[in-house]
Amino acid sequence: MKENSKIYVAGHRGLVGSAIVENLREKGYSNLIFRTHAELDLTDGEAVAGFFADERPEYVFLAAAKVGGIVANNTYRADFIYANLMIQNNIIHQSYVHKVKKLLFLGSTCIYPKNCPQPMVEDALLTDVLEYTNEPYAIAKIAGIKMCESYNLQYGTNFISAMPTNLYGPNDNFDLEKSHVLPALMRKTFLGKALQNNDWEVIKSDLNRLPIEKVNGQSTQEEIIAILERYGIQKQGNSVQIEIWGSGTPMREFLWSKDMADACVFLMENRDFNECFDSGTKEIRNTHINIGTSKDISIKNLAELIASKVGFEGQLYFNTDKPDGTLKKLTDSSKLENLGWKYSVELENGIEMLLDYYIESIQHDENSYS
Repeated sequence: MKENSKIYVAGHRGLVGSAIVENLREKGYSNLIFRTHAELDLTDGEAVAGFFADERPEYVFLAAAKVGGIVANNTYRADFIYANLMIQNNIIHQSYVHKVKKLLFLGSTCIYPKNCPQPMVEDALLTDVLEYTNEPYAIAKIAGIKMCESYNLQYGTNFISAMPTNLYGPNDNFDLEKSHVLPALMRKTFLGKALQNNDWEVIKSDLNRLPIEKVNGQSTQEEIIAILERYGIQKQGNSVQIEIWGSGTPMREFLWSKDMADACVFLMENRDFNECFDSGTKEIRNTHINIGTSKDISIKNLAELIASKVGFEGQLYFNTDKPDGTLKKLTDSSKLENLGWKYSVELENGIEMLLDYYIESIQHDENSYS
């Protein structure tokens, strides 16, 4: 890519896309194009075709997706498979039609089997059954990998795929119904601390920024207490208890979103599809590249680490009646490291930065609100 190359970042407002945009700008890329969902519905094939015909991007980062945590994935199964298939089908196909020079498709390490040998290498794809709770989303992402591979093999396109591990960072989703585990734990312990301290100003500021089922800072204390209890933040005497789904024993790997973005731009600058496989191989498959830290932590230890950073001194309750999901998900990132890229932000530092970002966003929104 050149600094004046026309680059389209799909999903530029999300956790992944916003980090990619920031990284591109820091590296001097100036000709970036975006569309909000209101301006362009990526599930609308005709609209996407019109956008590509008008804009003619040279490079595409496909970071747009419908994402969520274990609750959302298991509840909105049809929504997740439909939206993700439509988004990626439209963008990948139009990138072929309009001769995009290179496309990077972003997936997730949930593509790997539930009982995948650890750490997970790229060749483990499609070797066993998927984790049930996020199977529709995973199938959509696997389809995206195979679509990129298939267009490359049939049409000679240059579409590459990267599979980041669990991400966290600025512009994360803190919606308690739909967020992933790390931002959900951060917000729950943050609200739990405020509830324990009877700090209603902080609670109302938080709910003004992001209401929970239409309960906001103008709602009554009774309404706020009821909605917090529904989402596992419950006052018990002089203490507060935070409910966490599952046993706390599953192991998870986490990557700072800005590290992920740096890896994506690195791949677009340094890797082509024909370098992702052995040219002497008869069957070309598993050409995607993992992005991770190759380090993991239990959900229990993660919750305790976040609680300590937030300053929450209440109780953490692990509800074993709820599903754990996959017991261990650790990526083998040696393929990417051998290309010359490695992460830089350790989890403890990343949690501190995310907490600062969250507190600042509440204060900013509250000042705007008042």
